[in-house]
Order: sequence, then structure tokens, then C-alpha cells
Amino acid sequence: MGKLELLACCLEVVSALGLGSAWAESLPATPRIDSLVSLRPSPLETDAAVIWYDDFDGPQKQYTESQGRVDTSQGFGGSGGSMLSFYKKGTRGVGNRKVFFGDSPTGKVVNKGRQYDEIYWRVYVKHQHGWTGGGPAKLSRATSIVSPGWAQGMIAHVWSSGEALTLDPATGIRADSVVTTKYNDFGNLKWLGNRPASSFKLHSTEESGRWVCVEARVKLNTPGKKDGLNQLWIDGRLEAERKGLDWRGSYTRHGINAVFLETYWNKGSPVTQSRWFDNFVISTRPIGPVVCLRNPILLKTPYQGPGAQQNWQVEIAADERGENVVWKSGLVETTNKVRVGPEAGRFVGLLSGKARLDAGGVYFARVRQQRTDGTWSLWSPWHQPFKT
Repeated sequence: MGKLELLACCLEVVSALGLGSAWAESLPATPRIDSLVSLRPSPLETDAAVIWYDDFDGPQKQYTESQGRVDTSQGFGGSGGSMLSFYKKGTRGVGNRKVFFGDSPTGKVVNKGRQYDEIYWRVYVKHQHGWTGGGPAKLSRATSIVSPGWAQGMIAHVWSSGEALTLDPATGIRADSVVTTKYNDFGNLKWLGNRPASSFKLHSTEESGRWVCVEARVKLNTPGKKDGLNQLWIDGRLEAERKGLDWRGSYTRHGINAVFLETYWNKGSPVTQSRWFDNFVISTRPIGPVVCLRNPILLKTPYQGPGAQQNWQVEIAADERGENVVWKSGLVETTNKVRVGPEAGRFVGLLSGKARLDAGGVYFARVRQQRTDGTWSLWSPWHQPFKT
């Protein structure tokens, strides 16, 4: 029996004896890797497939609509800024960004005149530590604007489903005609199905306090066929998928031409709290997580009690399940930052004897922390994917 299987058996026994909750509460909170120091400049800034790139670090980009400030106290990688979604208790929140592109008939249009039948968009999302209340209804959407009055031919919603996320695709087209007459024309939209939701609980308290990669894809159907696609990845894993969609019937005048980042919480936030967006990208090709140097710098979430932190450890794997661990840190003390390399740990497995990670790889991390009495937290799930 391997170590992970043995641990799972032990946890089952503890749970069966009714000790699980009390035992877990006595441990230090299980940490996460908050983020990494990404490569600067990002390769995405000059990628021909990229329609829009905003890391919220430099001069503010010109959006068709922009509400809410850039918060320089929160940035992926521990520096720069991010878009703030601020929720005062009982309110629906403040903050959004709206990008128009391609064949949009309105707005500040990027890449004007091009028609896009397939796009990907990615954003990193962070919820304030201790986030409560589940998910605000809205997170983002891609849409086809077909009139100056913002009538919509199709909408690919990325919305909350409790603590999870779900895709909620809709069409405003019947056969070859647009039947919607305004924005969010719910009476004329046809909903294409929003189940199942993600297994990853993006809006849970457990996953709050760190940056999470969220990427979605829309591929319009071939005119006259039902072969459209909508997909959602969270933390590097495919979490939701809708196949066989009829986004647009046989309508071809407009493609996908807008992506929005949103804050709106239908029922209002139960407490005053914040959420942030960073590293916002729209592309015609898969985007994936941030790109780092081959000796990346990882940032851990701050220690959460009981007690105080003594040190922590992190492991890097070349797969999302942790079956190919390639680097193990030693004990990291006094700081919540570590550089992956032989000075702070050792390369093992496929990279045994190496001094850095392979180029072009995608890696995942897991982390645990120890308090001053020697007690360790549980290991985190494998998370925070990154490219080299």
C-alpha cells in the first residue's frame, strides 16, 4: 500500500470513529500556493492569436465599459494590480470590464472587422480570505452583439452554481434570424442547458485567499448544424462541457465579439467582502496558466492557525494527479516564498539530478505547513498549474 492510500485509510478510520472533525480542526489550516512570479513580459503580449491582454499592472487599458478601480494591494505574483470587485454588505457589488472586438457594431472595437467563430478567455480569480455566501451569480460571459442597441445573437455565461461554477449557454437566434431586441432579452433567449456544474468549489471558503485560473472556450456551430461547443477549465482541469450546441442556427452576419468580466450578485453579498481579477486574456487558441522561468518563485498563502507557523514544504509534479513528482523542497522558514531549485530542495523522479524544470512543461504544486509545536497540516490538493 502506498503512502497516499495509507493516509486515506487512516482518515476513513478517524472519520468512522467520529473523530474526523475535531482532529482536523486541531491541525493548522491546509495552505495553498497563492500564485507564482510569472515571466515578464508575458509571451501572450506579442502572441498573434491574442485579441486582448491585460495584467492590470501598467497604464489602464481602454475598455468599452470599465467600473471599479485597479487594486494595487492585490496582484498575481505579489506585485502589480488587479481589478477589484467590491461587495458592501447587502449590495450587488461594484466592478466590471467589457471588451468589444471583431465585428461588433458598437463599442471601442479591437481588431475591428474580423469575425471570430471560436475564442478562449482566461482570467485569474481571487476571493478574500474567509469568503462567505457562495458565488455571486455573475463572473464572465462571451457574447455576440448584433446591433448598436446590444441585441445578442448568443451568450456563453460563466455563472455561479452555489460554491461551484457552471456554463449556461443561450441563443437569441431562430433559424437564420435574430429574435432578441435588447441586451439580456430573457423573454426571447433560448437556454441550452447548464448542468453539470464544476466539482471545483471556486467560491468556497476553503479555496478563498489565493489565485485560481479560470478559462472558458466557445466554438460556434457550423451554420445549420448542431455542433457548437462550450467548455470550462478551473485550476488547469476541464470542469464543465456542453457539446452539440446550436448557438446560431444558420445565421452568419456576426460572430463572437465581446467578453465581459462581471461582479453582479443577484441577491446581494451577505457580508462586506472583495474579489479580484488578474491576467485577463482573450485568444483564438488555448491559453492555459501563466508562464514562469524554469526555476519559478512560488508564493504560499499566509499561515492560518491555530498557533503560529514554524516552516512549510512544497512539492512539484509534472501531472495534475501528482503521480510524477519532480521536485521536493526542504523546510522553508521565515518567509512565504520559495524558488524552485537545488538550493531549496531536490529534483527527483523524471528530473533527478537536474537543476531546473524542463522547458515547455506544465506543472502542479501541493503544499503543507507546520506550526511551532511540530504539528503539520494536511497536504493541499494538487493545484496552481503553471507553464515553463
